[in-house]
Amino acid sequence: MKITNVDVVLIEKPPFSPAFVWRKGVPGSDGPTTAGWLVIETDAGITGYAQVNRGIILKDYVDRRFRAELIGQDPLNREYLWERVWELDRIERFAPNVTHLVDVALWDIAGKQAKLPIWQLLGGYRESIPAYASTVTFSTIEEYLDVADQCIALGYPAIKLHAFGDAKKDAELGHRLRAHVGDDMALMYDGTAGFDLMDAVYLGHALDDAGFLWYEEPMKEFSVTAYKWLGERVRIPLLLGEVTDGAHMSAGDFIASGVASAVRTSWFLRGGFTGAMRIAHLADAYHLRAEIHGMGIESAHLCMAIKNNTYYESLVWANPIERESLVDKNGMVHAPKDPGVGYEGIWNETGVPAGLEKYLK
Repeated sequence: MKITNVDVVLIEKPPFSPAFVWRKGVPGSDGPTTAGWLVIETDAGITGYAQVNRGIILKDYVDRRFRAELIGQDPLNREYLWERVWELDRIERFAPNVTHLVDVALWDIAGKQAKLPIWQLLGGYRESIPAYASTVTFSTIEEYLDVADQCIALGYPAIKLHAFGDAKKDAELGHRLRAHVGDDMALMYDGTAGFDLMDAVYLGHALDDAGFLWYEEPMKEFSVTAYKWLGERVRIPLLLGEVTDGAHMSAGDFIASGVASAVRTSWFLRGGFTGAMRIAHLADAYHLRAEIHGMGIESAHLCMAIKNNTYYESLVWANPIERESLVDKNGMVHAPKDPGVGYEGIWNETGVPAGLEKYLK
């Protein structure tokens, strides 16, 4: 099998609705966006797809680098092509949330050829997993408590906070949320890189006192040393390596620091399915968890394939909140059934994105 064509279909997306915010200083939800679909066609009549929110950037990469690199290659040689993208990155310094798309589309092709969903092609470990409700930043502590009640009513067994970005206020929120939901519900905290070391230590002590399961990205992840110092000062388990560049290589440095209880892995920031699995296996060698970052069908595949992952991340961004479509009434996410990633099954329900019709066989 050979790759015969590589294309990008641009999609104009309206503003995210309803709009939401993150902590102070961090941009919130997107306004109008030009998204995109990567399309990789083969001489076997199998077409692979992958989606991105930054379609114009993707199109530039494809037009200048990826198309010439990929046409004529065997799409099943995913390891080789994954390494080729890294070689191109040596000069280009690609955006990490765009380069993963080649790998995702190649796995989509492989799954369709094998007539298997990606999670089974990756190995397959489970067929369902609990989801946690991952909040955006709400306006007051009282609103968070109200949202927590809604999460419980919708069946979510766990909640992760994206909070205010103020160490004292976030500490108060953590304690009040724990008192509100009781001791049995799992709670997590994501700092979205909002703190320096001193505030991160203060907040880490508070969250540990409130019985939080993990403490995620309280500081920017450029300095592994700073995280080593943090880990030496707090007891709460640290979940590290969400957005740092370098896929399994940077994850390895966080693991070598000795303070990570778990590392982040994902399909969209950590090198596609191939990079995500490298991180998961590396973490497992040291008895660490590899928690999947982000929602969507791609993340669901990884959740089913990776043994040392414990939850699916489900964003709740409105008030009143709605349960994500992949999450059932008991707060569980189940294994995708369609071959490949399964985009076509979604399109059967929601409609084919404009411009992709001509590629569907």
